[in-house]
This record gives sequence, C-alpha cells and structure tokens, in this order.
Amino acid sequence: MQTTSYDRIRQAKDRLGDSLAIFAHHYQAENVVRHADIVGDSLELARKVPGLCAEYIVFCGVYFMAETASILARPGQHVQIPERDARCIMAAMAPVDRLRAVMRRLDSMGRKVVPLTYVNSTAGVKAMVGEAGGTVCTSANARTMLQWALDRGDSCLFIPDKNLALNTADQLGIPEAERHILDIRSEGEALDLEAAARAKLLIWPGCCAIHHRFKPSMIEAARAEHPGCLVVVHPECPPETVALADESGSTSTIIRYCEEAPEGATIIVGTEINLVERLARRHAPGKTVLPLSHSGCLNMGKVTEDKLADTLENIGYLNTVQVADDVSEPAALALQRMLEASA
Repeated sequence: MQTTSYDRIRQAKDRLGDSLAIFAHHYQAENVVRHADIVGDSLELARKVPGLCAEYIVFCGVYFMAETASILARPGQHVQIPERDARCIMAAMAPVDRLRAVMRRLDSMGRKVVPLTYVNSTAGVKAMVGEAGGTVCTSANARTMLQWALDRGDSCLFIPDKNLALNTADQLGIPEAERHILDIRSEGEALDLEAAARAKLLIWPGCCAIHHRFKPSMIEAARAEHPGCLVVVHPECPPETVALADESGSTSTIIRYCEEAPEGATIIVGTEINLVERLARRHAPGKTVLPLSHSGCLNMGKVTEDKLADTLENIGYLNTVQVADDVSEPAALALQRMLEASA
C-alpha cells in the first residue's frame, strides 16, 4: 500500500519531535493546517518565533512570512517553506528599488518622513524601513503602529497597502485633506511633492488582490438575502466596503467576532475562503458562517500537503529561506520595534 502524504508527515513529525515546529497561516488549506503546531495571523506567528527552541521551522504560508521568520530566528535555526514560489502579490507591488527612489525624493522635501511597512513586504523593504528609523505593522496592530510612526516625524509613509492605510487613517481620525496617495510611476519622478509636503499620511498605492475584490454591493446583496445577518471584513478591503460592515479587523479579530456572535447568528465574512470555511465548520450548527465572496489566494494554495511532506523528509535542505546579514539586521530592527510597541 502506498504511503500517503498524511502518513509521511506524521512519521516525520514523530522522528523530529521537539526539534520541529510547523507554522501555518489561517489562509492555508485544512489538510495543511491540521499538521501545524502553531496557527495564526502574521502578528501571532511573528511573536512566536523569538525564543522558540525548535531547530527547524517549516512555514506554511507565502514567502514573505518565511522571510520574516528567518529574520527573527536565532542563530542555528533553519527556516523552510514548502513552496518557494508562494509569493504575495501585494508585496511585489513595492519593489525595493522603487521604494528607494521614492524615499529619496520624499527626503528632498526636508521633512522627516517615517516609513511604516505592512508585514506583507519583502525583507529588502523591511530593511530599508529599519534603516530609515521606521517599523512594521500587521492588520492587527496597524492603528498602534501608525500612531507610533506619526509621533516620530512630520509624516508617515505607509507601504504598500492603500486600503489598510486608508482604513487605519479613518480609525485615527486623520482628515482626508492630510492624506496623499503617491504616484510611484517613473521611479518616483511622477511624485507630486507639493501635495506630499502638505500630507500627514503618504500612501503607497498597493493592495491585496483578494480583499480588494470585496465590494459594497456584495454586502448589500448579503443583507438582502440574509436579513439581520452580521458582516465582518478584513481591513485590506476597500474603505467603502469596511464602512458598510458591522466590524473589520485582522484574521484574529474575525475569528473572535464569530466566536462572540450570539447563537443562531448568520455571519457574513469577507476574507480568504479557507478561513471562512474553517469558521463555518467550527461554528455549525449553532451559527451560520458564510463567505462574502468565494475568493481564495492562489499563492497560499501553492503550499500543499504533498509539498509539506517533501519538505519534512528533506529537513534542513529543501527550500530553505535565508536572509543576508546586511538585510536581516536592519529588517530585524524594524520588526523588533513593532514587537515592542505592540506587546
């Protein structure tokens, strides 16, 4: 009888014991999540890395997450990802060379611009931000970290998610007149420096390909079909969508919202489909959890049970993730500022 991937993974976990820790993001498929030792959102997973005793960390998620784990890992730990090509489209919207050119032009204004990068960014971007005195945020702590950045400069450059920046600005009460979405074309030559000089919040024009699809009309249709339903969405959704929802927040917030909803509730969830389906199974039959739209992250889906089994059988060798010291050190500084400020 052929050994299944499930059996291969169980055998590898038994063999490796405490030397192995499998991390999985909430957006991973159920047949991957069931093998994880630690499941969480970006902030939860980042917090678990420092002080972790395991020699091998296998990160089931997209590549920037494994990079972040590698940056935070102690010497001697090995970080691997089952699929190196599991990339984040949003992170790719802020190439480090373009960010360098844009920051150079913004610095020419003579104002102190403190950069704040969403964790959905490359190690190179995190390193640039760290060198410039900035920090990192997740969707769970964006409000705290944006205020942190604003307290330390004349303005904040929020990279790369436009929607998260706008929704967080709404939470902090930053007037629209004090926000400016950058034109990053032509390596920063298209920037309107006069408008940038008047703004408190400078916004990189990136977005999540999944959450940007969730539109207000979807909420209106859901409420028409399910009168009295509750709607919770991720803050990577467009601001007009967030404004119509009953609640918005990180994946941890969404999970908590479903847990705290009253028995018998119908909850419409606007986020990646794997998490929505997991919540639906968890709360049935007492509560009904439905997706705002069946949108799945193709890159998250590149991590499979088969690839996880292959990685565990080649522990320490296959698809290792290493970040050069000259990038890792300033990136770690940016991440540490976040972990300290949002402890």
